[in-house]
Amino acid sequence: MTTTTTKLTRSRSDRVLGGVCAGLAHRFGWKPRTMRLAFVASCLLPGPQFLLYLALWIVIPAGDR
Repeated sequence: MTTTTTKLTRSRSDRVLGGVCAGLAHRFGWKPRTMRLAFVASCLLPGPQFLLYLALWIVIPAGDR
């Protein structure tokens, strides 16, 4: 059994705001649109989601794609 892991990087081609959601979607095998909708839905809950997004934007390196 072989498992392929993709490196977590921000997307350069499929970005709306920083490419964080597209990069996370690619890493976990989701569609970028689904990841963005999940993020927007999570913003309706109390918590530091927007600050986490900004931190990921700073920490995750930009990728080739």
